[in-house]
Amino acid sequence: MRRQIFALAFVSLPLAAAIAAAQGGKPAPPPASIEIDALDRAVDPCVDFYQFACGGWIKKNPLPADRRSWGRFQEVQDRNFTILRRILETPGTESSEGDRGKAADYYAACMDESGIEATGLAPLGPDLATIAALTNPDDLPVLVAHLHSFGVQALFRFGAQTDLRDATQQIADVDQSGLGLPDRETYLKTDARSADQRDKYVAHMEKMFAMANVEADRATAEAKAVLAFETALANAMLDRVTRRDPAATHHPMTPADLQAFTPNFDWKKYAAAAGAPAFHAINVSVPEYMKALDGLITSTPVGDLKAYLRWHLLHASADLLPKRFADAEFDFFSRTLAGQQAELPRWRRCVAESDARLGEALGKAFVEEAFSPQAKADMLKMVRGIKDAMRQDIDAATWMSGETKKAATAKLDAVVDRIGYPDTWRDYSALRVTRDDALGNRQRALAFNRERTLKKIGRPVDRGEWSMTPPTADAYYSPDRNNINFPAGILQPPFYRAGRDAAVNYGGVGAVIGHELTHCFDDQGRHFDGQGNLRDWWTAADGKAFEERARCVADQYSSYTVAGDTRINGRLTLGENIADNGGLRLALMAYLAGPGARASSKVDGFTGDQRVFLGWAHVWCENTRPEAERLNAFRTSNKYRVNGPLSNMPEFRKAFSCKPNAPMVRQNACRVW
Repeated sequence: MRRQIFALAFVSLPLAAAIAAAQGGKPAPPPASIEIDALDRAVDPCVDFYQFACGGWIKKNPLPADRRSWGRFQEVQDRNFTILRRILETPGTESSEGDRGKAADYYAACMDESGIEATGLAPLGPDLATIAALTNPDDLPVLVAHLHSFGVQALFRFGAQTDLRDATQQIADVDQSGLGLPDRETYLKTDARSADQRDKYVAHMEKMFAMANVEADRATAEAKAVLAFETALANAMLDRVTRRDPAATHHPMTPADLQAFTPNFDWKKYAAAAGAPAFHAINVSVPEYMKALDGLITSTPVGDLKAYLRWHLLHASADLLPKRFADAEFDFFSRTLAGQQAELPRWRRCVAESDARLGEALGKAFVEEAFSPQAKADMLKMVRGIKDAMRQDIDAATWMSGETKKAATAKLDAVVDRIGYPDTWRDYSALRVTRDDALGNRQRALAFNRERTLKKIGRPVDRGEWSMTPPTADAYYSPDRNNINFPAGILQPPFYRAGRDAAVNYGGVGAVIGHELTHCFDDQGRHFDGQGNLRDWWTAADGKAFEERARCVADQYSSYTVAGDTRINGRLTLGENIADNGGLRLALMAYLAGPGARASSKVDGFTGDQRVFLGWAHVWCENTRPEAERLNAFRTSNKYRVNGPLSNMPEFRKAFSCKPNAPMVRQNACRVW
């Protein structure tokens, strides 16, 4: 199990210089404290703090046509990708020895649009022929294993995961997968918008089939057959909310047990074709899904199964096929579903692709240019301060017994802090990359990574492994490893800047550090102990008290609406919401116990407490399209990531002298941590 969650951090002086060089100019003088021009002073902070803090930024940063949303995360990632582009395009890098040269070759092949056009569908020819030759479902395991080897996630997902009852070991895992639309609910909901999206999905598949030389009548029939098959899969899947309970997807059994209730799919054939090592235990995340899939394999006509596999092969490959395929994919998945009006520039897509496939090869070069040892040391120091605040918060919790507090503190003490990049870099020497085979490079890179993943089955957990690449503008907490992870790519403004007003840094990176630590004890993380084992270490009374407090948060966020007509699912977003509330409170505690205890004067007209809250808000400023908001309703929108936690905090009410009945003051304030 691996769970990755938003977070933020800081920039070193070398990174600022690298950004300036990449953009061909000198960096603008950074603000010493809050971003004054981001504010909208016409708005009362006690009415809508998000608009007060971000209104100026939102007005000055209109949504580009090639974005679904544009905010501070995207701003940082774009700066990182500009640096990566320069690294990849530096003369002499191409075809040079080592992983950096390999990444440059990968990027060059992706950028070779004329070569991709000339090659046409030829790279998929053998696989399309193999699918067409399928006549017996008994041959399906070998074919599916082959497609899985290069990223075509048809029918299910198979890989390695931590054994949640013994977090030192890894076991085989099989889980639900195989839909084309972003979420199972789109297949099942009966509202007009969902029905329209399904109709357009069918039309898109029909167009893709036709471009792949399927005759018109058959293309129409096959597109409808794929929708029907995927709808059946969606019906059998576990919903997102249920999956938030780790126990709901923890069903270890023997391979013989799995084979017994899925008699129509030969798992020995599949495992052998996949190249998996021999294993004696497998976690079947959703047994009922696998049972339903087994029945579908026998009840579905072979022609429909072939259409389904053909579609997923095209879908997984489209962006590196000739332009007509890539444009069709963009038109449906980005324009229709998410409202994005124009495609990202080719270089931006190819940098992202290179980072995704050779992330540590490229990441090593990024770290060498853009991350200093001092930055890492400063970050670790701040993490220690936020941990002290978390320890105090646990000790002061009146709703927890001493027994549970002791266990919680032991877990907190066991959290491992990882900053910037892995201690050991991944070796890509066995991966073949050429400058004239974009799709082949991707398939070989995915096969390389899959082989590496499957080799983990039956082996000890590598706790030094990272789940994000160093240039990534994000961070995460791993409950099965009990570690918090901050890649170098997120350690920069607006989240942190060396020498900037401490209050703003605590509101930015401090709140994010607190966010990740709070995930240790959110509705999912609390089920794991300090070693990463799935174990209930709570007393019954304390567990009940937690659930009551968590229910308050879920109800609060379920009352929020995005895009005018779509409610946030507070149960689904509960982990992030608990972490936002707890993380910001911990940041304020740490600030007041540290730099804030020594600084009482105002800066730019705001007190220290006020600047902490503004630092938090400024990292979430964003413009987004309503289609994208609806599509991402399983995540809390940025406006409520700001206003939600602040409305629960008496410290915010006091800092801005809000009246008791002000909109930013919740009458039924929620607090878990």
